[in-house]
Amino acid sequence: MLKMRVLNGFLLVFLMSCKMLIAQDNIGIKFFGLSIHPKGEKQNAFLMPNKLDKDGYLVMNFGAEVMVEKFIFRDVVSIKAVQALYADCAQRLGGFSHIGVRGRIFKIGRHSLSGGIGPTLVFRRNWIELPGYVNPDRFKGGPGEKYQYLFLWYGGEFEYKYEISERMDATCSFVPGYPDLMSLALGVSVKM
Repeated sequence: MLKMRVLNGFLLVFLMSCKMLIAQDNIGIKFFGLSIHPKGEKQNAFLMPNKLDKDGYLVMNFGAEVMVEKFIFRDVVSIKAVQALYADCAQRLGGFSHIGVRGRIFKIGRHSLSGGIGPTLVFRRNWIELPGYVNPDRFKGGPGEKYQYLFLWYGGEFEYKYEISERMDATCSFVPGYPDLMSLALGVSVKM
């Protein structure tokens, strides 16, 4: 019961933050992506139909992330909210909600790199119900619960942007969730 209250509270704050960001400076969409398991997922790789190797080091995921970004100091510091939905490594519904502070690391000509950090809620359809699944106890949510979740106070992202035009950037983001999971996503953002 407490878990659901915490989850509902985080989602409420996330949605209210999105509402406050209606006058955003950027909106964007990214196509998700590639999951990278630095240590492999040998015990559960058999559950991953889109793995690119037998041990589940690289797994294709299909879905999207939408984001809004509001700059609070020039075009250097911003607040960014991201909502993602995708088919996870086992081809089950998954996603994440994130809000955080971003800062530009560098900008050279049309190229820029930003980094940010903030709370992130990762969720997925419960894997415990999958036959043969070995539970490494990363996600909360036990047998009989529809979803599992993982809450990170420190979720972050590095985002590379290439300026296509004055109003549009091609983007690539990297989420460094070492040692368990890292991910890549590609997309575009439009300056408002």
